Amino acid sequence: MQTLNLLEHHFTDNNTLNIVNINQDESFIPGLVLLERLQTTLNVDELLNIFSKEAEKLVAFSGLYFKNQDVSTCIKGSRTAKVERTFELKINNEFIGVLTYCVKKPISLSKYKILNQLHQHLLYPLRNALNYQMASKLAMQDGLTDLGNRRYFDKQLTRAIHHANRQQSRVGLILGDLNKFKAINDTYGHQVGDLVLKHVATAMIASIRDSDSVFRFGGDEFAIIVENASDNSLDIIENRINIAIDNDALLAKYQLTCSLGCTFMNRADNETTVFERADQALYKQKMYKKRNFNIV
Repeated sequence: MQTLNLLEHHFTDNNTLNIVNINQDESFIPGLVLLERLQTTLNVDELLNIFSKEAEKLVAFSGLYFKNQDVSTCIKGSRTAKVERTFELKINNEFIGVLTYCVKKPISLSKYKILNQLHQHLLYPLRNALNYQMASKLAMQDGLTDLGNRRYFDKQLTRAIHHANRQQSRVGLILGDLNKFKAINDTYGHQVGDLVLKHVATAMIASIRDSDSVFRFGGDEFAIIVENASDNSLDIIENRINIAIDNDALLAKYQLTCSLGCTFMNRADNETTVFERADQALYKQKMYKKRNFNIV
C-alpha cells in the first residue's frame, strides 16, 4: 500500500508579504488567508476553486485549467478564450503540472509576477492533494489488471443503484468466471496465468461502452456494471466478450473460455439481492457448460 506523506508548507516573508497591498494585521494578509484556506481540503477541484477566487482579484479569466500526466481538471464554468497563459508548477525540480488561464487579453508583466508568487501558496497543498488522490485510486485498483477491485465495485454498485432509482433508468450486472483457469495456472505457472488475466481484462474492456465499468474481484472473477441499460444490453455485451476471448490468440492457445451470469436490477433490489441473482445465473451457466462441454 502506498504511504501518503502530508508535507508541511514552507514559505518566506518574501513569498507572503509582496503579493498585494499589505494590511498591518497579519490575519488580513491575503497570502496567509489563502494558505489557510488551501489547507482545508485534499480535493484537487476544491483547491482550484479556492485558489481561483484569489487569482480572479488580480486577473480576469474565463477558465482556469490544471493538467499533469494523471489529472486533467478545471474550475466549474471554465470556458476557453482567445488568449491562454500557461504556468508550469514545480517544487524544486519536481514537476507538479501546468496551470492555464484563459484570458481576453495578455497578462501584464507585473500581474504575471504576482501570479507566480501566488502560485507558491498552491504548490504544496496541490501536491498533497495529488498524492492523496493517487493513493485513493491505488486503494480501489487491482494491481495486476488495473481494473477496479472489489472495494471499488461495492462503492460503484451502490452509486449506480441509487442513480438508477433517481433517474428511473436500468442497471445491469454481469459476473464472469474463467473456465479452466486453474489448470492453466497449475500447468504453465502463475506468470502465464497473470498474462491470461490481463488479456481477459482487455477483452472485457473492449466489449463495453465508456459508461460501463469492469472490475476484478481477485482470482479469476470479474464483474461489469452496465448503466442506462436497454433490454438487449447484457446480451450484446455477453456476445462481445465471448467473441473477444475467442479472437484473442493467447486465450485461444490455452483454450480459455468464460462463464457469464447476467441480471437486471429491479426496484426492490439492493446491492446484495442483485449480486446474488447474478451469481446464481453465473452458477447455472457454469454447470451447463460443465455438463455439455466438459468444461471445468
